[in-house]
Amino acid sequence: MRLPPCLCVLLLGLACGPAQARTVYRCVQGNTVSMATAPEPGSRCTAKEIDDSAVQAPNLWGNMGVFSGTLYEREQDGRLVYSTRNLPGSRVYLKFTVATPPGEPAHAGLGRVGAAQLAPHAKQFKAAAKATGVEDAWLRAIAHAESGFDAAAVSPKGAQGVMQLMPDTASDYGVQDPLSAAQSIDGGARHMRALLRRYKGDHVLAAAAYNAGIGAVSRYNGVPPYAETLAYVEKVMALYARYREAMGIRSEVPAR
Repeated sequence: MRLPPCLCVLLLGLACGPAQARTVYRCVQGNTVSMATAPEPGSRCTAKEIDDSAVQAPNLWGNMGVFSGTLYEREQDGRLVYSTRNLPGSRVYLKFTVATPPGEPAHAGLGRVGAAQLAPHAKQFKAAAKATGVEDAWLRAIAHAESGFDAAAVSPKGAQGVMQLMPDTASDYGVQDPLSAAQSIDGGARHMRALLRRYKGDHVLAAAAYNAGIGAVSRYNGVPPYAETLAYVEKVMALYARYREAMGIRSEVPAR
């Protein structure tokens, strides 16, 4: 399918039609960001002017890995508009994948969603939860998603250990041996405590920042629209519910 020029700008940050200035809206709603050809009802939208005559149009999505999603079409104020958010009255226009330069720390994680595992490193999780005040079930959900509890795990992006700490993060928290389960869990728990404090207890944002970094969450004012991060947050929240149930915690899973 050949995209109209405005949609090339919307999805790729590229000009692909007759030269002219075009306006694209970056819209924030809840913890998510979308791009649209008109301001979205219920979102905080900022207009971005794109000049087709520029040597290189800006990448409106930022520095991402591979971002897959859906572009929706709907009628608004008597004309067709397009958005990456599924608003009432929208219909699917096309599915897309945008590949952007590497370098973003976002990752899918090494652990698969499965049954809760209470045995691995039980003493270390209990001790870290007691020392930091971060819920044991939440720490286990992160570790499960990150490494599947494998103390020797090393990701393609360089994260290490049970909690898959990046070298800079491990250094920040005094982790001398990132492949030590006890040190990794302790460092990961203290990092997570800092994130939960930063985001006022919002587990979704804390998970997103653990995955993609604080800078990405700040840049998008919410969960970054990276395919890896969106999948990761969904995985962690599902695991969190399973660990709370397995540990006999009956209250509702808090998003915040």
